[in-house]
Amino acid sequence: MESSWNLETYLANGVESIVKEILRATLKDPKESLFMAAFARSSKAGTARREELEAQGHHIPPFLIASISSLCNLHCKGCYARSNGTCTEDLPAGLLSSKDWQRIFKEAESLGIGFILLAGGEPFMRRDVLEEAGKIPNILFPIFTNGTLMNESSLTLLKRCRNLVPIFSIEGEQKKNDLRRGDGVYQKVTDAMETMKKERLLFGASVTVTTQNLTEVTGDKFLQDLESCGCKIIIFVEYVPVTEDSRALAPGENERAYLSSRLSMLRNSDFSPVLISFPGDEKSSGGCLAAGRGFFHVDPCGDVQPCPFSPYSDRNLKEISLLEALESPFFKDLKQHDVLKDEHAGGCVLFERRNQVEEILQSEL
Repeated sequence: MESSWNLETYLANGVESIVKEILRATLKDPKESLFMAAFARSSKAGTARREELEAQGHHIPPFLIASISSLCNLHCKGCYARSNGTCTEDLPAGLLSSKDWQRIFKEAESLGIGFILLAGGEPFMRRDVLEEAGKIPNILFPIFTNGTLMNESSLTLLKRCRNLVPIFSIEGEQKKNDLRRGDGVYQKVTDAMETMKKERLLFGASVTVTTQNLTEVTGDKFLQDLESCGCKIIIFVEYVPVTEDSRALAPGENERAYLSSRLSMLRNSDFSPVLISFPGDEKSSGGCLAAGRGFFHVDPCGDVQPCPFSPYSDRNLKEISLLEALESPFFKDLKQHDVLKDEHAGGCVLFERRNQVEEILQSEL
């Protein structure tokens, strides 16, 4: 098992902090506040369960990223999911069924995993899987969505299942957002946010940070607009280049330092939404948290991967349990070779070291 001298404390404190902050942000809404108070209790139980398994030699990360759909109704520029084949025009063979996902979610619950981030493709194109997720209130399911498919049926589901929390993707003001996502998408997303606010439903925003939009998406106007729309969680995701040509868009040390400083200032102000940065300060956690250190990724066909930006796998959940998948020799080798601790120019160390990652995988096959 990997030596994790401060990892459990780091992750446990991070999870508890996120839960407390979301609870604080929802105090004005009795239904959301009651749900988050109950979730806070189950989150502590989940942490205790992971600690119990840690003592038995099993390191269980608190987060799982699940790409449940291979389809998407948009064609965003620089989309990593289309670049690595996770998102396709046609349904690939071997997609996990809703029953498969139900089993995975229940196994995750039994291991103490408290957050499963639902991604794609577009997750709202797999309503059957969202229904299964809604049946497990001890897990919070942030749904990373482009926001264009929100309708009355979606709202009914979200009212019934408070553990499903839409996280709307938005890249900045209308011009920058629609330049990447398509004409009219900004208006659809902001309309969806206004509807969520009207219905008093918890939601957040996912902001991909590049060298081109950094000052805009961390600026007062953009953030105050999100706050006034009722957004309670804002997740800043550093852009990962999908080609060598787009490497210049990935934030470097200076940009990451600026983002960290700006978020620190906002957290110490009266700005109400919860602010999360991903991957955040990797140095404070001993490197990248992928490959099961802090999270891992399951693709639409069940392949267990280090992260969404590193689509390599030696295990599939159709054949083994979630616990067995986390014991992947590939994951262990990534950690033993210290790939996750390597310095990188920006975005993702596994992307920059992909040749080495492929060599490690081939040695296991």
